[in-house]
Amino acid sequence: MSTPETTHKVYLAGPDVFFRNAAAVMRRKGELALSYGFLPSSLAEDSGALGGDTPFDFGMSIGVANEKMMDSSDFILANLTPFRGISADIGTAFEVGYMRAQGKPCFGYTNSARDYFTRLSDDFYAGSAFESDGALTRAADGLMIENHGMRDNLMLDTAIAKSGGRFVAGSVTGAAMGAQMLEDLTAFEEALVAARAFFDHAA
Repeated sequence: MSTPETTHKVYLAGPDVFFRNAAAVMRRKGELALSYGFLPSSLAEDSGALGGDTPFDFGMSIGVANEKMMDSSDFILANLTPFRGISADIGTAFEVGYMRAQGKPCFGYTNSARDYFTRLSDDFYAGSAFESDGALTRAADGLMIENHGMRDNLMLDTAIAKSGGRFVAGSVTGAAMGAQMLEDLTAFEEALVAARAFFDHAA
């Protein structure tokens, strides 16, 4: 199969940069994106702008560079697999919102088949009983429980759906919540297929 002509730039978002094998994972993602006709964004494009006299300044330079890459990208494909908790990486969630605010298509994927409510009830609240408060459900700490059958916080699901994108849910087994849960690219590639169909239809 020939590689489609590259016509759109994708911002690949996610906590992948924190992985021990980050370079290899991102290289493979870039290769897959190219195979579907998408040019992957890269921090190397603006690496000269990174720096600063303090750790805070250096962090700021990374944030600004990421915003510039999103500004120049046509759409986002985000790894929204739960990271260091029951929900997606907070930086990645911000990036989805940033792109949605620009009116750009948003695509996401998660390697967890369990929806947000299940992770919230089973993992965060460890299966403790919830109480009914009229039309609402609350945990023992009094906080309302979000239960909309969505993959993550309702703002993420909404941003993706309303942008015309797709939130793909995979199901990684075996390694449970270890590195394989975050690094598996099966759902990522399914999201690329959905993005390709989106842009082909829009053409």
